[in-house]
Amino acid sequence: MMVSFRFAAWSIPRLHRQVAGMLAASGLAAASLAAQGNAQCDALGSGLFGGAQERNICNAGVDGASVFVPVGGLLVAGGNPFLGATGGLGGFGHLGVTLRVNATRVVIPDFNYNGTGNVVGARQTLYAPAPLIEAGFGVFRGLRGGNLALDLLGSAQLLPTNLIDDVHVDVNARRIGSIALGLGIGGRLTLLGEGRAWPAVIVSVMRRSLPRIGVGSIFNGDSYQFASDLAGVGYRAVVAKRFGRLHVSAGAGWTGYSATADIFVANPVSGLAEPAIHLDIKDSRALGFIDGGLALRSVYLIAEAGVQRGKDLGLVTTFTGNDPAANRFFASAGLRFGF
Repeated sequence: MMVSFRFAAWSIPRLHRQVAGMLAASGLAAASLAAQGNAQCDALGSGLFGGAQERNICNAGVDGASVFVPVGGLLVAGGNPFLGATGGLGGFGHLGVTLRVNATRVVIPDFNYNGTGNVVGARQTLYAPAPLIEAGFGVFRGLRGGNLALDLLGSAQLLPTNLIDDVHVDVNARRIGSIALGLGIGGRLTLLGEGRAWPAVIVSVMRRSLPRIGVGSIFNGDSYQFASDLAGVGYRAVVAKRFGRLHVSAGAGWTGYSATADIFVANPVSGLAEPAIHLDIKDSRALGFIDGGLALRSVYLIAEAGVQRGKDLGLVTTFTGNDPAANRFFASAGLRFGF
């Protein structure tokens, strides 16, 4: 019994040391993994001219491309896919065309970031306008009361190529003169037509896409740049009611985004470009919105305000003034013509 006791007494502190060593090793491993950042950047900084600064710059490029997706998607789509409409268009042959502008606060990051620390400052802050033309075409006027009315939707996003500094549109994008185009197509179904005591209930689906848009330029002295296309499929549910000339609606929805991005990093010592990093991005966001419109015969003045819900993307980089986990407010204004 004495031998057994001595063995146990000797083994307990040894066991403690082993456990402590294992915990320390696992802690160092976790810290090492955390320090690596994005897996796409792990190989950088290991060569003759490498270092932590280059990995940080690379992380900023990868994270910046991810942050761009929900912001670009919001500027393209806004909230209501057919601004201010309160029901079906009236069946085959009826047409509605809207001149629309979406806007939200956009922060352009500092592309001269030198990789010191993980905080990237802001180069420019603006409320970016995104003009587009929307169209709705009546397909089925619906049953009695407008129930199950069906309309087709289309949109053309207008992208001036020189509107914002540091932002450029791919030279191969669809264009009308100096205006690049993003396109959208979808449909809306009026589940319940509006009555005296109840609002209309409308659901819709819309797919929109943008050509490749680049931000920053390592050839003009920036430390990193990225370029990305964007596609989004949005689902919306809206309730709408007319009060004389005043049209009011409120809705909510969800949009799933997909994008392919290419990130380029300039080595902070040699100034040479590293091989491109290819990134496939998936994201999704919920949002809510309210519309108010004034009908003047066949012309409608419409405004919209809404909020896109934020999401923590687990970024390595902190972008000053641009937190993807924060809710993002947006607004739209439009002039709609009915035919």
